[in-house]
Amino acid sequence: MPNKLDSLEKILLMGPGPSMVHSSVYAAMAKDTIGHMDASFIALMDAIKEQLRALCQTRNSVTMPMSGTGSSGMETCFVNLVEPGDAVLILQNGVFGVRMADVAGRLGADVDVLEFEWGTPVITDDVAKALGKKKYAIVAVVHAETSTGVCNPVEAIGKLVKDHGALYLVDCVTSLGGIEVALDRWGVDAFYSGTQKCLSCPPGLAPISFSEAAIAKLKGRKNKVPNWYLDLTMIINYWEGNTRAYHHTAPINMNYALYQALRLILQEGTDKVFERHKDVHDRLVYGLDALGFKMYVKESCRLPMLNAVVPPPGVDEAALRKRMRQEYMIELGSGLGPLAGKIIRIGLMGETARRENVNRLLSALRECL
Repeated sequence: MPNKLDSLEKILLMGPGPSMVHSSVYAAMAKDTIGHMDASFIALMDAIKEQLRALCQTRNSVTMPMSGTGSSGMETCFVNLVEPGDAVLILQNGVFGVRMADVAGRLGADVDVLEFEWGTPVITDDVAKALGKKKYAIVAVVHAETSTGVCNPVEAIGKLVKDHGALYLVDCVTSLGGIEVALDRWGVDAFYSGTQKCLSCPPGLAPISFSEAAIAKLKGRKNKVPNWYLDLTMIINYWEGNTRAYHHTAPINMNYALYQALRLILQEGTDKVFERHKDVHDRLVYGLDALGFKMYVKESCRLPMLNAVVPPPGVDEAALRKRMRQEYMIELGSGLGPLAGKIIRIGLMGETARRENVNRLLSALRECL
């Protein structure tokens, strides 16, 4: 029987995720597995928590990676904080805001959705008006909307939420490691991310962080957390303290990989990492413009790591993406929802955010066109 792994091709990942992975992260994953209660692994867990606190700019003691992809981080935040009847406001301008509303609704929340046009940011004046009409327990927003390439004004929204007295929940799946994330300064109470975007670690873990106010809400629940696997009241006992309590078998080697991926970012320096993402973004925009592509999002709210681009007139975006994958071994992303068939999503995340990768992409596009 042929080995299917032998047929896997080396692809330049320039879609909305996953991103390219550094060889040292792969090497970390290949290290010998040890027990999830081993003292050496517990020491590594503590080191990962410190790395995440540094990258997220937070002092939150409950800052850790959850077992599962970024979606498990979203589920973790909502299942631990939402009780039936809680009023939840979702600020929605893309696919992942839609998912937030879906998850909150499944938990029995009283969900209100404040919608904004896809490709445009959340308007803070509209948020202020909504908060003036109703008392909310939670306000949630996506920092970097992966489906559109829009960066939302999370800091300004956070000031409004703090004055309102609600918990502030922010999705940083695509932003963490590519642009600044400052949880404490922004007043974020519940945060989640994923490993496969700008952290350049294979998918499989979801960093989360809960403020003291969020933990107080968790401890004051009237009902049990409805999801056993993601119940922080138990998982905290595995990730904190001198004596650790078994909950589930953590993905040991994925944590090795996350440790190394975070180490690379912190060694390079976060300011330099953010500058690198901006530099390759500018290089991409300039090169695409010369080829007739247009950016879908205005420069003022445009993400450097996720670029939504409109192909030149007459170009079939699906056929172009297929040719790029088959002939040039470059993966690009399609549009989602109302943007399906209208845009191409180009990711410049983490290890993918290198000048040589942008040059290779532009050269391939030039030949195709």
